[in-house]
Amino acid sequence: MTADALPPGIDVPRLSTWLAGTLPALGPIETVELLAGGRSNLTYRIVLRDGCVVLRRPPLGHVLPTAHDMAREHRVLSALAGGSQVPVPTPLALCQDESVIGAPFYVMDYVEGRVLRTREDGVDVTPAQARELSERLAETLAAIHTVDLDKTGLTDFGRPSGYLTRQLRRWGRQWDSSHPATGAKPEVTAEYDRLVARLTERLPAEERVGLVHGDFRLDNALARLEPEPRIAAVVDWEMSTLGDPLADLGLTLVYWAEATDSDVLPVGSTITAAPGFLTRREFAERYAALSGFGLGDLDYYQAFGCFKLAVVLEGIHARFLQNATVGEGFDQIGDGVPQLLARAHALLDA
Repeated sequence: MTADALPPGIDVPRLSTWLAGTLPALGPIETVELLAGGRSNLTYRIVLRDGCVVLRRPPLGHVLPTAHDMAREHRVLSALAGGSQVPVPTPLALCQDESVIGAPFYVMDYVEGRVLRTREDGVDVTPAQARELSERLAETLAAIHTVDLDKTGLTDFGRPSGYLTRQLRRWGRQWDSSHPATGAKPEVTAEYDRLVARLTERLPAEERVGLVHGDFRLDNALARLEPEPRIAAVVDWEMSTLGDPLADLGLTLVYWAEATDSDVLPVGSTITAAPGFLTRREFAERYAALSGFGLGDLDYYQAFGCFKLAVVLEGIHARFLQNATVGEGFDQIGDGVPQLLARAHALLDA
């Protein structure tokens, strides 16, 4: 490896020393590759002489307060890998010593699977496979939300009571942290403020309680098509906590594209608009049948998902403007913010 070929965010000599002491059986590092697609935490595939691991670390530059907690992500993976039916990579080690690569990080097993995001990614996926993959994804989401918190040791992983109210406050603080750096138009700010007011006024009376992933979508899972479609692993657990599972479902449906959609977000799984994939309604009904949760106020939860994703994209856009993003595809991220705000208002109007 030459210095010019190394992706940013990794100090290979220091990491090599740490890995030699922590996972000595894997041998020395041979290659380091930044895995494309991540908009937030950075993910690297590290090939060693006698194995392969994946490393996760926070993004470079502008980091939102309370976000990108590596220890938290490592904890939930450890809990699920040892005591649930949720498919996840097995975590191997956590490092909170920032002197190693400049930030906390953890390493986990490398899981073979495909990230299906665009129509091009799934050009070989048949309609029958698409439908079955949709159903497996709904089953996986239901499995996450019905995890036995006592058995997995996650009863203190969050404060589920008042989840939506706290989420509104939390993401509001994130917006206030990122928004000044983006130079957004006044009308965007006004629509955001109006949306927060509407979401606050219409909070659902009942909140369910369960483990929530926080960013669940098809392209945050590793899929396999042979011998039959299945979800090999769910990844990107950085926003997981205890809360209202329907907030997770609502965000999943925000990402889920359909062939009849008039607007296309700069993030999300556009592959789901291909023939065979379930519609948003079909996916929600499959999930409800498996989880036992009703679908009341689903439009609210989808609008809430639009709000949350708009704040996330505003933070990513701020990092992009500060030249602190790694990889490609960030130049259009900011355009998604007014799209999402408009979509949220339309859902609430309905």
